[in-house]
Amino acid sequence: MKRVFFLLGVTVVLSGCRGTLKEDPPIHINPNMDEMERFEAQEANPFFADGRAMRPPVQGTVARGMLREDAQFHTGRNADGSYVQVMPVEFTVEFANRGRERYDIYCAVCHGIAGDGQGIVMSGGYGFAPIGYHDDRLRTIEDGYLYEVIANGIRTMPGYAQQIPVADRWAIVAYVRALQRSQNATVEDVPADEQTNLQNTP
Repeated sequence: MKRVFFLLGVTVVLSGCRGTLKEDPPIHINPNMDEMERFEAQEANPFFADGRAMRPPVQGTVARGMLREDAQFHTGRNADGSYVQVMPVEFTVEFANRGRERYDIYCAVCHGIAGDGQGIVMSGGYGFAPIGYHDDRLRTIEDGYLYEVIANGIRTMPGYAQQIPVADRWAIVAYVRALQRSQNATVEDVPADEQTNLQNTP
């Protein structure tokens, strides 16, 4: 009988504690991280010899995905600093179509859909004079030069390195070359099996 009363008492005590909030602070075995000093951006930090809270990367380290071993691909230049003659990317129809999509977004407004320098800005009297791509100088210039202009800009043209990833810059170069070819094509540029159809077209 005593056992029953004991269990009943324990049950009443435990049920009476349900839902109550404890006012005492929790016990911390190691409280040194409860309040940790922090620093805002550009704030001084006397802990370091240079006094800077924002720490520069360790010398010689490279952020993940930022190792640019292929200098031709990332800069459009050879080891000696000269422009690459031919882009270091395979020219495919899919790649050129990607370039067309990017060109229409970023380039056509100034340089024109056909690459003739007659984009929509020419009708607004904004004082810009974008060039066309179809003169002999630009048709024979190195692919690396076109890549660099897209990335860094030239004269009144801003650089687009922040907006256009590296591979897409080369895709635009590929499409510009296709535009140039389209405006200066001859019958010999048409595949042999299509030349007959072309010659028979009234």
